[in-house]
Amino acid sequence: DYLRQREVEGVIFIIPAFCSLTIGFSPSLWNYNDLVERIKRFIDKADHIWDHKVGRNIQLPVCYEDDFSLDMEEVMRQTGLSSSDIIDLHTMTHFQVFMVGFLPGFAYLGTVPDQLYCERRNTPRLKVPAQSVALAGQQSGIYPMEAPGGWQIIGRIPFKTFDTKRLDPFLLRVGDRVKFYPVSHREFDSIAATVVANG
Repeated sequence: DYLRQREVEGVIFIIPAFCSLTIGFSPSLWNYNDLVERIKRFIDKADHIWDHKVGRNIQLPVCYEDDFSLDMEEVMRQTGLSSSDIIDLHTMTHFQVFMVGFLPGFAYLGTVPDQLYCERRNTPRLKVPAQSVALAGQQSGIYPMEAPGGWQIIGRIPFKTFDTKRLDPFLLRVGDRVKFYPVSHREFDSIAATVVANG
């Protein structure tokens, strides 16, 4: 955010990842080493002004019922918890969006409570349903579209997290704070219908 606010001439794009930052720049305007030195100076300044309130607070409804929680039994087996305990822990956790990637709009959310830690599937699915909420390791995530994937599916949200028809296609951005809340299948259908009706 600090680099974006500075609008450095010749910096074309900035892409944050989990532990790195990719910066695209014009070689006609910047020598690589000079740009690295300038960014290092920015980092020193940014450390002093970092605002942990950067990002939005977002609440997302999740239906954890059987037809949406494809891997709940496996998560129960790995964690030793009941499905209600898994849902309680997942909905009590305040997640932060660490990065967005893998698929457009796939948000990596952390950190999952230790009790919810589970391994990825031994054999990834060829098709994970769009909007599936999943667990893997110390993170949760939301599949923005149908895609292959190996995370453990525990629920689904009733609307798109990535939609090219929106002015800003990404529902979630790096730094946002996410809290899930449980909804019934009927509530899920009602929310989904409302979203469709409102475009």
